[in-house]
Formats: sequence, C-alpha cells, structure tokens
Amino acid sequence: MLAGNRVAIVLPAYNAALTLKRTVEEIPRDIVDDVILTDDASRDGTADLARAMGLHTIQHDRNRGYGGNQKTCYAAALARGADIVVMLHPDYQYTPRLIPAMAGMIASGHYDAVMASRILGNGALEGGMPLYKYVANRGLTAVENLLLGQKLSEYHSGYRAWSRTVLQKLPLRLCSDDFVFDNQMLAQAVQQNFRIGEISCPTKYFEEASSINFRRSVVYGLGVLKTAVDFRLHRWGIRPSPLFPGDGTGVLMPAAGPRP
Repeated sequence: MLAGNRVAIVLPAYNAALTLKRTVEEIPRDIVDDVILTDDASRDGTADLARAMGLHTIQHDRNRGYGGNQKTCYAAALARGADIVVMLHPDYQYTPRLIPAMAGMIASGHYDAVMASRILGNGALEGGMPLYKYVANRGLTAVENLLLGQKLSEYHSGYRAWSRTVLQKLPLRLCSDDFVFDNQMLAQAVQQNFRIGEISCPTKYFEEASSINFRRSVVYGLGVLKTAVDFRLHRWGIRPSPLFPGDGTGVLMPAAGPRP
C-alpha cells in the first residue's frame, strides 16, 4: 500500500524461468500488495515456477502475443483491486527497485502514468542496447513527439506504471496483440489527455533478457509510425481511427478467461 493506494505488479511472461527469481526477489514488498504473472504459453516451466514462488499466476492455453498478454495482466490487476499497476518485464532487464518511485509519482496525484526511460541519462548504451536499436529509438521518438505533440524521451520502454483510472478508460481491446500494443496504449493515453511522467532507468542487455530480432524490430517500427500518423490524422479530423474512439470507454478482456 502506498498513500492509501493498493499497488500491483504485473509480469507479462514468456519463457522467463531463468530470470524470474532474480526479478521477483527485488520487488519491494513493503509497498507492493499483489504480484501477478501471466504466462503466455511458455515452454520452460515459467508458470510452475511462478506458482512455487507464491505469485498469482494466470496461464494462457495458447500464445496470445505480447499485447494479448498485457491485456490479461491489466484485467486481472483491476479485478483484484489494484489502484496503481506497474508493468515489469520478468527478464531482469529493468530494475524493480524503481517501483516505489514510479508508483509514488502516481500516488502523489501529479501523474496518471509513468514511463521508465532508458534514454534519460546514459543508461541505454551503457547497459548494452544495440546501436541500431538506440538510433531507431531516438528517430521514432522524435517523429512521435512531433505527431503526438509530446516531449517524451522515449516511447518504447517495457517498464511503465498506470493508475486505475487510466486502465479503466483506455479501450485496450482495440490495441494489437503484438509488440506495438505498448505504443498504441501510450497513444491512447495521450489522446485522452492523461498526464504522463518519466523517470530515468538503467537497463541491462544480456543473453537471457528478452529482445525481438531485427525483422520483428522493423515490423514494430512500421507499426509505431502508423500509430503516430493515425493519431495525427484523427486529431485533425481528416481520417478517424478506430483505435481512438470518442466515448472514452475502456473495455478490457475478462480476467476470468485464462486458466488460473
């Protein structure tokens, strides 16, 4: 609990057995009330390990994709009464020790969402981010800031915190089930004028950490550009996008769907 807010950590997992224990051990339990892991049909025993560690574990019967995994995570967190939800990859690429700071920025009432940025400071390249990914990150972010009217240092971090209000209002069911989900979700938050803050975050690239390959990175990058263009055309009233419905009603996948 933090300033009267129930804090939940959601771990969208896929073949994370080698790094899960290290990640969970660093989660600050003094403020965290709930830890939820959604296993996206892993083949390495991730779900069994999560249960053995006492985590609330949801297991998909088939692979639903990175975005589909997050939809389940957020629906479960809301159903279990979370006021602040922090999405953390269980691959130990991001430090869980920033959870109090991220959750605190929302609990303070100043922000509705918080991004842990690898670009603020020198964390990205020092942590081993491949140069081509760093350059692509900076280029895509510049375009997105221009088209979305923001001043964020990056849009592509997998470490982010959300208030309950945001998760209840964003129409996440309309977002992709693939990696571009993160970007679409952030664009929806901008569309609904939620306040987005950032915090500097170190990162680690190593063999066990998850990372998409070059081909998938290209597909993601094109999806990011399409999302930004669709946002701007929607804002200008030139071409309405189904990703940004006007009623502000969020609908998540039912939390009771996957097998507990």
